[in-house]
Amino acid sequence: MQLTNDELKKRISELKEKLSVTVVAHFYQRDEVFELADITGDSLELAMRTMADDAEFVLFCGVGFMGQSVKVLSPDKRVVMPKIACCAMARMIDSLYYDDSVKFLEDNGISRENILPITYINSNAEVKAKVGEMGGMVCTSSNAKKIITTALAEGKKILFVPDRCLGQNIANQMGLKSMVIGQAGDPKEADIICYDGFCSVHQLFTLDDIAFYRKKFPGIKIATHPECDPAVCDASDFVGSTSQLIKYITELPEDQKVAVGTEFNMVNRLRPKNTYVLSSTKPECPTMNETTLEDVYLTLKAIDEGAPINEIEVDPKTQKWAKIALERMLAL
Repeated sequence: MQLTNDELKKRISELKEKLSVTVVAHFYQRDEVFELADITGDSLELAMRTMADDAEFVLFCGVGFMGQSVKVLSPDKRVVMPKIACCAMARMIDSLYYDDSVKFLEDNGISRENILPITYINSNAEVKAKVGEMGGMVCTSSNAKKIITTALAEGKKILFVPDRCLGQNIANQMGLKSMVIGQAGDPKEADIICYDGFCSVHQLFTLDDIAFYRKKFPGIKIATHPECDPAVCDASDFVGSTSQLIKYITELPEDQKVAVGTEFNMVNRLRPKNTYVLSSTKPECPTMNETTLEDVYLTLKAIDEGAPINEIEVDPKTQKWAKIALERMLAL
């Protein structure tokens, strides 16, 4: 017999009280999952806050690379996921594609010693480890500008993976030259060479959407995430990470209208009125929305029965170098 949502919530609550487990959920999770979490936030915030948590198990509601980040930073914790969903952007690059990108730069006259790689946190542990071994580091959308500023001081070419939009947007903000591998341009002329990855959800927002809202509501603010296309970000009033968007929007006067270019579930929870989704279609992350209440319940039940499912493991070498790449970021 299938349990109702109320019955699932009751059983989840009972198991949480019984077990040494902390439930964490990313902002993009569906409401009923987000609401039962002990810790909520964006990907790096969740990894950092769980480092200080003393529960034996972390039950992570998000996508695979996020669970890996928790395990990398806290290797002694047991990390389980109701669904090991794969972020589409993270799937666009693996260790082989990363090696191909380095080779592309070498083939175009840039020696390996003169390449400083930076990977967006939306990448798997193997890519983070490759970056760490080459002396590089991880960044988030909120600290990418600071990380790139620090990296440029070494006088090297920056290889930025996997999100071309974040790389290009930061380059534009800083007045730097960027190019995308596979598109026109000379790597030797660019400050930042971007891998051609992207977030499918943030590609849904267009200049036509901005024009529509500005015409319909004169004086409306447009707030977008830097994973959006550079043209969209250039036409926005505010561009910021998930946490920065939340702060900006919740601090607006109540009567100030704002259209937001990021994932639907997060936007829908921000303010009760005068907040709009900057898209004609529902920009819902399909992989973030894979996790259900039933998945959470079954994962807790498996822990209770002594047979945890979907436990995240990272091999020692990958864990070592991925952690170094993350710690270089945290040190800044």
